[in-house]
Amino acid sequence: MEQSTLFTLNTSDFIKGLLMAVLSTVITIVYQTVEAGSLVFDWTAIGTMALTSALAYIMKNLFTNSQGLLFKKEK
Repeated sequence: MEQSTLFTLNTSDFIKGLLMAVLSTVITIVYQTVEAGSLVFDWTAIGTMALTSALAYIMKNLFTNSQGLLFKKEK
């Protein structure tokens, strides 16, 4: 798959962002379950975690060029 250039996104960026959102949310739920000793779903916290994880990953990709350099123009 082709890497997106600086200030552009492609389909794989959104798919990877979704994957990051799911994985980070699952890890957080598992951690909170172990800490609390019981499985409790706080849907507001889950949604917030998923949204912020996906947005952070997509923003990182938006500001990274095709060589993986942050805020650097294409060569």
